[in-house]
Amino acid sequence: MSGMSLPDVAEKMRDIDIAMLCTLTEGKAIAARPMSNNRDVTYDGDSYYFTWERSRMVSDIERQPTVSLTFQGSKQFAVAVEGTAELIRDKDQFEKHWNADIDHWFEDGIDTPDIVMIKVHAERIHYWDGEDGGEVKLG
Repeated sequence: MSGMSLPDVAEKMRDIDIAMLCTLTEGKAIAARPMSNNRDVTYDGDSYYFTWERSRMVSDIERQPTVSLTFQGSKQFAVAVEGTAELIRDKDQFEKHWNADIDHWFEDGIDTPDIVMIKVHAERIHYWDGEDGGEVKLG
């Protein structure tokens, strides 16, 4: 195993736009949905996604903040992240992670009613790069 560091994994994740965000539902089922990183690709162990306040995803996170993210890159590169989600409702924080592409989904930008940002803080990252794989543990 190569023993990739977080910067190594982050560099390979740079071109991956879609992650599957998995939560645990009230009935203990695993719910997964695709989420875009919205070109916010500077990865330091935190991921940011925008969604609607009334989504099941938000209620799942309020009840159980432990989540997972999976990323599939090119050339047999994949990443699985285990982490804790935080719901952010602060427009100043929205601005730090906003870009014009998100306006497609939220037409009033950061002033769109009922918008929330999900921050996923990674605790463990598993990666596979062809036959090579490993884990990055975060503090």
